[in-house]
Amino acid sequence: MKNMEELAGSLHLNRQLSLEDIPDLNLYMDQVIQLFERKFADTKRHADEKVLTKTMINNYAKGKLFFPVENKKYTKEHLILISMIYQMKGALSINDVKTTLDRLNEKVSHDEFELPALYQRYLQLIEKSTETFTDEIQVQQQEVNQAIQTHDDSDKTYLEQLLLIAMFTNMSNYYRRAAEKLVDDMINDQDS
Repeated sequence: MKNMEELAGSLHLNRQLSLEDIPDLNLYMDQVIQLFERKFADTKRHADEKVLTKTMINNYAKGKLFFPVENKKYTKEHLILISMIYQMKGALSINDVKTTLDRLNEKVSHDEFELPALYQRYLQLIEKSTETFTDEIQVQQQEVNQAIQTHDDSDKTYLEQLLLIAMFTNMSNYYRRAAEKLVDDMINDQDS
């Protein structure tokens, strides 16, 4: 069984679109797609997957997940929002992502908010959570190893993988449910 530090490394969890990756000039859609494909190529599960497509970006625009694009060019703020959408859509519904970003989009489109500063803080938090995740999966592996130690089964590797998959998906569900609860609270706060 692969050790958990190797597993975490193979996931490329620190692969994020940094502010330095985003050019100071506005980009056309094809350039946005190329930027994301280059940056996140290592994070794809299968080589033929697409990180971002024209259809995805058009759907995000139609769904108002980010403020309107002018002259078919995407600003630094658009790229930041697309990056956040890319991260959130793996766990939340598109409607929940929209709800989460609505107020931020409004502030950014009215020049009432410095999005790059928030995004930089977000990236710092991601880096810290990556370290926490790497430590936590190592603890999970140790607990699983203890749990199957008494088994004389020749399938110990399989049992270890099974239990780790079950535990990881369970933890993923906890985090997703917590995020959904926060989205619900955000909606309730807006309604009051």
